Amino acid sequence: MFGMSHESYLLLDAVVTIIGLIVLITRFKVHPFIALIIAAGFLGLTSGMPVDKIIKAFQDGFGGVLGFVGIILALGTMLGKMMAESGGADQIAQTLIRAFGKEKVQWAMMFAAFLVGIPLFFEIGFVLLIPLVFIVARRTGVSLIKIGIPLLAGLSAVHGLVPPHPGPLLAIGVFGADIDKTILYGLIVALPTAIIAGPIFGTFIAKYIPGNPSQELVDQLARESDTKNLPSFSITLITVLLPVFLMLLKTFADIALAEGHIVRNWMDMIGHPISALLLALLLSLYTFGHRQGIHSKQILKLLDASLAPTAAIILIIGAGGGFKQMLVTSGVGDVIGHMAVTAQINPILLAWLVAAVIRIATGSATVATITGAGIVVPVVGMVPGVNLELLVLATGAGSLILSHVNDAGFWLVKQYFNMTVAETFKTWTAMETILSIVALGFIMLLSLVV
Repeated sequence: MFGMSHESYLLLDAVVTIIGLIVLITRFKVHPFIALIIAAGFLGLTSGMPVDKIIKAFQDGFGGVLGFVGIILALGTMLGKMMAESGGADQIAQTLIRAFGKEKVQWAMMFAAFLVGIPLFFEIGFVLLIPLVFIVARRTGVSLIKIGIPLLAGLSAVHGLVPPHPGPLLAIGVFGADIDKTILYGLIVALPTAIIAGPIFGTFIAKYIPGNPSQELVDQLARESDTKNLPSFSITLITVLLPVFLMLLKTFADIALAEGHIVRNWMDMIGHPISALLLALLLSLYTFGHRQGIHSKQILKLLDASLAPTAAIILIIGAGGGFKQMLVTSGVGDVIGHMAVTAQINPILLAWLVAAVIRIATGSATVATITGAGIVVPVVGMVPGVNLELLVLATGAGSLILSHVNDAGFWLVKQYFNMTVAETFKTWTAMETILSIVALGFIMLLSLVV
């Protein structure tokens, strides 16, 4: 079309669509939910997809995201509401402030997110810890961005680099890497990377974008406790970290027990993110509810009220998933990935580059990791002596880069932090890009000694 190859046309079409999406939201003030649907439909029509498959692709992407993320957000928001209403979030905030001091509380948020995020999906860690961001910011007067960016960096670093997150875990299977070495190398790379992209970058960017949180979410998640009888720090941690513990048990069972073992099957169910969060929520109804003197009718009202502020967030995330699926189904991701393979470069750098371009095209870190690994693995056999574990990490690092409007996480952060699209680019997108590039640097350094 227009004298261009099909691949070149697809790339141009994707660029025009993404620019148009940004213009709709920023210039014409179209609601992101509507703008994402329009952009997805436009891309489907102009990319040459069969008309009968356009709506189905969007529905599949929408449902695929909300089938997991929607449930996680709902359960996590309810748990966050119970923690906030009982004073549990207040208790953790006071403890962190006392331990680290007002000037270093951003470091506490990064380390907390890094540890909690190891066995958790990014979205789960986000909804579990976001109440702390609001309440610590309110109590200390420290910028929301200065506290929030370190939390996001800690969660995102382990999400892209450390198994048992799905991307690195599946890349291990594709490359045939060793899981224990990958976890070790992943932790070595992820921690300093999170420090640079989190507390250091967060402190810098907060000088220019301090953040202005949604009052509705602040009132819900960071409300000043009405009672001095706060739940203890230990009870609060046990309740909030129960999903972490259950998922760690699941991971241990998957490693230690044979597939089909009855204990492993049960742990796979109990340790699934949805089951683990549900059990933590049920525990919170006692530890944060009845134990604190909150009656059943009041608990029901609290849980019902907790869902209202997240409705728009869930719909926008779902629409982002639909847009992402349109990019995948139209073939844009495949085109970019195969173009990158033609470059004759270091395999580690190639793995990072392929995952990076697929991430930019599709908006999914997991899709970028899995697809990138599948594209690069044939090249591995042509280059003897390449470290397979570092290939996994390089693919994961590439999958973190340049989160933008086709990424559900972009909209999740934008809505919770009440930022404009431009502010989200300058904070979240910049932080993700720093994570990706810095992680690649550490991986290349590690390749000199392992």
